[in-house]
Amino acid sequence: MVSAAEGNERNFRAGLSRTRGAYLALRDRISRGEFRPGMRFPGEPTLAAELGVSRVTLRHALDRLEAEGLVERRMGSGTYLSARGGGSPVVADLANVLTHLVEMGRRTSVKLLSFAYLAPSPDIRTALQLPEGERVQRSERVRLIDGQPFSYLVTSVPESIGIGWSEDDLAKRPLLELLERAGLVADHARQTIAAALAGPDVARALGIEPGAALLTLTRTVFDPQGRGIEHLQALYRPDLYSFQMDLVRAGHREGRRWRPVAVDGTKPGNNRPPQAAE
Repeated sequence: MVSAAEGNERNFRAGLSRTRGAYLALRDRISRGEFRPGMRFPGEPTLAAELGVSRVTLRHALDRLEAEGLVERRMGSGTYLSARGGGSPVVADLANVLTHLVEMGRRTSVKLLSFAYLAPSPDIRTALQLPEGERVQRSERVRLIDGQPFSYLVTSVPESIGIGWSEDDLAKRPLLELLERAGLVADHARQTIAAALAGPDVARALGIEPGAALLTLTRTVFDPQGRGIEHLQALYRPDLYSFQMDLVRAGHREGRRWRPVAVDGTKPGNNRPPQAAE
């Protein structure tokens, strides 16, 4: 037999699920371009019927969209897609990673959340090829575009390198710029891309719900001698950030395959991208 408290809890969770479903359905329609910036949404009765939810549930979903700056609620007029709601996400060129970081550093701002020296995890120690006992400078930052947080960055740098700058430096300057200032060259990198769910701390920093889907990028940067100089774990909101790779067919006959090219048309490895921001 279900107690009254358990029944209330189930109803509460069901309400959250319906609200999230309506919210996601509206986000999907916005991302598909069904609404243009400044365009009025259908009235609440029509929209609620289209989504198969109550008007109360619909209002909760619209509240979330408004909190994210995607829609504007105008008293006596209705709900409209905001200018930001119709905007395009930041697009990263996978074939020209470091050059992309330079441009992103110019377009965005960073908020430093934490800064400390500590023992690295086994995975980070292996990635950076650190000797036993060496610590790393670990920082957590949020990157914003137009004041909207879109990425959560956790960077680890060998302590012997990180002592070259202060916490204040890292709060004001891109990490790759600080590496360059220290006389280091970001020569090449190894990275993997996957997906993850937002934990409570990340969700709070990015202004999203716990459990929301995120893009993840793990990158280790090396100098010309192959020494690991930076490890980055980045979590991105997929509504505000995406990855792009341009490809060209290469080879002959049965050996033909897709090869990545940089946005400017140069093949990776044929040019040395400039060192600067992340």
